[in-house]
Amino acid sequence: MIIMSVDLGKARTGIAVSDKGEGFAFPKTVINEYNTEKLVTRIAEWAKELNAEEIVVGLPKNMDGTLGWRAEECSEIGEKIKEATSLPVVMWDERCTTVSAHTALNFTDTRGKKRKNVVDAVAAVIILEDYLAFKKNKK
Repeated sequence: MIIMSVDLGKARTGIAVSDKGEGFAFPKTVINEYNTEKLVTRIAEWAKELNAEEIVVGLPKNMDGTLGWRAEECSEIGEKIKEATSLPVVMWDERCTTVSAHTALNFTDTRGKKRKNVVDAVAAVIILEDYLAFKKNKK
């Protein structure tokens, strides 16, 4: 099954996708969009283009596991994505994924504007890798 992941941000949203065998996650793009309706439309377009069968949306929980205003906002966007795509949408705990993405980019010495342009796609990959590992271990 092809699974697409979404790392929602205020200005930039990262998109990643798995292979059909659910073994690997690949960064696809970063969508630069502030308007929620336009963002949902673009995410739906990517889902269609990538032949996604399921979408995983990062849920930014607080470090103590509670849901704050941003997590609630992301959940609402997740519902809009589900409506726009008619695909199953899974909200997935994304705590520390952006920090992990920055760490990964440090190892590749990616800095400045280039780093800003890819960090959200890398975070989407980390979200997807976590989800794929969960699914594999659940079997």
